[in-house]
Parts: sequence; C-alpha cells; structure tokens
Amino acid sequence: EAALEALMKQDGVDPNRIAAVGYCFGGTTVLEMAYSGVPVRGVVSVHGGLTAPRPDDTHIRSAVLVLHGASDPFVKPEEIRAFQSGMEQAGAAWEMIIYGGAQHGFSNPGADAHGMDGLRYDAATAERAWQATTDFLARILGAPRG
Repeated sequence: EAALEALMKQDGVDPNRIAAVGYCFGGTTVLEMAYSGVPVRGVVSVHGGLTAPRPDDTHIRSAVLVLHGASDPFVKPEEIRAFQSGMEQAGAAWEMIIYGGAQHGFSNPGADAHGMDGLRYDAATAERAWQATTDFLARILGAPRG
C-alpha cells in the first residue's frame, strides 16, 4: 500500500483514476489487491492465477476484469468456479472473459520460447484481450480531465 500511496501523491496523478493490470503472477497479485480493499478503481488479471476471495472479503471496492484462456492448464475448472462463486458472494463488480483455445501466457510474445506445455502466445487473443482491457479501463476510469 505504501507504493500506491506514493503514486497517489505524484503530480499529475488523479488518485480517483488509478487501476492495476497484472499478467500471470501479477494477475494473481492484482486480484489480491482487490480482495484486500486497496483503493483502486479496478483491476485486470490477464492469464493470472485465480484465487477465490475469502468469505470475509466483502469489502472489494474495485471493479474486476479477468481475461483467461480456456486451455490454460495452470488454472483448474474448480478454481474458476470457486472464483466466480466467491465474487458473487462478495457482491463484487466483476466480469470474466474466457478465450476458447487460448493457453497460459497468450499475451506474451516470448511464451513459446519457454518450451512448456500449456504456455503459448496467441496474437489474435492477445489483441482481443488488449481491446477488452482498454475498454474496461475507459469505462471504469472515464475520460481524463485537463
């Protein structure tokens, strides 16, 4: 939270228009930010791990967008269901887009170089996910002032 507080004090930063985007482990991290009630307008998790909010996570103030590959072997179907159920129980503002055929790391052009099963770049899905991200951010943050 100290980093967020420092960011909010910077010249040119509107503290009411801050969001966080994370990829892979960063995607898991931004979800945890939302669960803990960190004061950001929204978070976007791109092919991140899907931890479900805990029953006491009823103070989720951030809008949440999850972009997930349907063929991502690192997130199990039961984790998806637990995430969805937990978000509903928390009364959170959330949405999830699942991209058919997309694997983990679909937005990372270097994913294929790792040679791991289940990790693959997909340019078309990456473009669609980027568009979903920018649309979400525009919706939750509104137009910049000044």
